Amino acid sequence: MRAIVYSQTGEPSVLHLVERDVPEPGPGEVRVKVVVSGVNPTDWKARAGDRPGRPAAFPEVVPNQDGAGVVDAVGDGVTGLEVGDRVWVLLAAHGRPSGTAQEYTVQPAERVVRLPEAASFDVGASLGVPAVTAHRALTVADGGPSRLGPGTLSGRTVLVAGGAGAVGHAAIQLARWSGARVVSTVSGPRKAALATAAGAHHVVNYREGDTADAIRSIAPDGVDVVVEVSPARNAGLNAKVVANHGTVAVYATDGGGELTLDVRTHFALNVRYQFLLLYTVGAEAIAAAAEDITRALEDGELGVGEESGLPITRFPLERAADAHAAVEAGTVGKVLVDVNASP
Repeated sequence: MRAIVYSQTGEPSVLHLVERDVPEPGPGEVRVKVVVSGVNPTDWKARAGDRPGRPAAFPEVVPNQDGAGVVDAVGDGVTGLEVGDRVWVLLAAHGRPSGTAQEYTVQPAERVVRLPEAASFDVGASLGVPAVTAHRALTVADGGPSRLGPGTLSGRTVLVAGGAGAVGHAAIQLARWSGARVVSTVSGPRKAALATAAGAHHVVNYREGDTADAIRSIAPDGVDVVVEVSPARNAGLNAKVVANHGTVAVYATDGGGELTLDVRTHFALNVRYQFLLLYTVGAEAIAAAAEDITRALEDGELGVGEESGLPITRFPLERAADAHAAVEAGTVGKVLVDVNASP
């Protein structure tokens, strides 16, 4: 089988195509024939490391956490998954050398989730890190729901920073599906159109006018949940628009790694800052997210493509390095790698 691997950290050029034997699943594992592999910022950051030229975590690492395909073989003790099942894969390369940038990947059964027939493989490969992160961000609010579904966020206002990104896109769709009023901030007209296509009720261009005033005009009592990609840059804005007992759910550090808060303002409003990292969030939270995301897919949510607010840029497997470079360069939407031409 064909696989993309790297042995040391560095630029996308460290990725190269090799031929490998098809792996066999062990007890509790399944083998997935990968149709599409998804690329996230976490994938290129893992490949780049803290500096180039360092040995990778394993002698050869296959990158990419997310993907979608078909179960091809099942190990002993696996229940709930069968050969032929359409599935999406998450955290494939976490603590393992076997990501989704290869024709077959063997994964623990808990990292493989059934993909409803109505959802395409492109949708499946776009879930994983973005959708599970978005689910977690929407379920950590003070007094809010621990699960998502129709009506669970009714009466709440959610502010999604960067609604044209993959996590922002998933957060908009999941929040709206759950009944929230959704506001998103963006940096320009095209991204505004994407956030609107994803389902945001209101979109605010933060480069035009007073962003806080614009958000307060939509939500006079403040926003209940902020899904935050840039906490350092947006701390002042969030302090002006967050509601009493509001929550700022932080999932990334775009715009700086140090955050300064006005203590008195946040005291007065009983604000909760909740930081979240998918790799350490725990199996229970991931399993809950997978169940709720599956329900959303069954309801026709979490679509991808320009018309759904998440444009797709795709590359063949042999150009996986270009796919990583595209994500690193900030390509808007989702970058996918076509692995197998057919399931």
